[in-house]
Amino acid sequence: MGYITDRTARAIKPGDKPIPGGVTGLYLFPGSDRGKGKWIIRYVSPVTGKRRDMGLGSFPDTGVARVIEKALAAREQIQDGIDPILARQTQRKIPTFEQAARDHWELLAPGFRNDKHKAQWIASLEQHIFPTIGGIRVDHLQVAHFGDALAPIWLTIPETAKRVKMRCSAVMAACRARKFIVANPLDDVGALLPLSNKKEAAQIRHHPAMPWKDIPVFVRDHLNRPPVWGSRAALLFTILTAARSGEVRGATWQEFDLNGQLWIIPAIRMKAKQPHRVPLSDDAQALLRNLQGDETPAPDALVFPALRGGELSDMALTSLLRKAQASSDIQGRIATAHGFRASFRNWCADHGVSTDLAERSLAHTIGNKVQAAYERTDRLTARTKLMQSWADHVMGRTTENVIQIRNAG
Repeated sequence: MGYITDRTARAIKPGDKPIPGGVTGLYLFPGSDRGKGKWIIRYVSPVTGKRRDMGLGSFPDTGVARVIEKALAAREQIQDGIDPILARQTQRKIPTFEQAARDHWELLAPGFRNDKHKAQWIASLEQHIFPTIGGIRVDHLQVAHFGDALAPIWLTIPETAKRVKMRCSAVMAACRARKFIVANPLDDVGALLPLSNKKEAAQIRHHPAMPWKDIPVFVRDHLNRPPVWGSRAALLFTILTAARSGEVRGATWQEFDLNGQLWIIPAIRMKAKQPHRVPLSDDAQALLRNLQGDETPAPDALVFPALRGGELSDMALTSLLRKAQASSDIQGRIATAHGFRASFRNWCADHGVSTDLAERSLAHTIGNKVQAAYERTDRLTARTKLMQSWADHVMGRTTENVIQIRNAG
């Protein structure tokens, strides 16, 4: 049985039997008016063994695509032994970082060497962290929050800064153990902090990247299983476009020309503060068409919204990669979303794509000012062919000889 369609849902009327949604236990119950209803998912709690009904919103406020994504997420929780209703109740009790830090401090208190050490532990967070991010819920904190908080003291008082970082990491590790968060953002914050000396600067830190040869199997096994929505859709689109994950997570429908197969990212959202045109491969366009469905989304609506609304966090993509144990080129490290840009760059190098074309595809600033001034084109035609060849590889199809692209357009 397939998933419920928007047309079927809009035809529901008072007195009708509940309509199956296509996900085990998901039903649309009729409301008091035609075309209105309530989404319910029925399941047996893996915790209590009792049958439970969980509301997933009303129709049409909660559309078909959104409710299927929510129902699938609930089913994944059930398979992992988690009761989604209990998880949602826990979610509502998630603390701010300051609350979590103070709770963890109280837990550690009996083990401090002396009262001075105990006071210093919390005082360092009160001075350097709480004023900027203390009031933010821990599940909303991202790597950039800690990077911005630590950067001002990272070089000026390095020893204190490193202690503060360790204490923040301990707090977030405790939050992860309590299932308030799925990943610790402090694991990757080093990439956002300035290098403190020449020796450290020589040890350039890279985002763990998946070897490009591994990508087709990873996509097949973990991303391209229908329905492709939510974080899976965002990560697949990130890979297909070789874009920065933040550019994808913040994308709105008004940035896309689906008929022209083009994504125009405004300057305000670009690292170089210049607008960037991204040619869409057939696969990237098909993904967007699938997300769009029969509805016409609002121009300013997010293309890849979070399950609870708003923008997806980078932790959502990180969690997906960690759950899949995504391989990387750094031993013992899981591949990162940003690392797929390096995967694309390495694929280009190994297939004879010119440096200029690869760099333009990644929206990197051309280092040679003379060349940049002479070539006042973004080589869209050549990049269109390149991104389709990359998509052919990502989706596991036989690629053509990419070397032919290097002088095109």
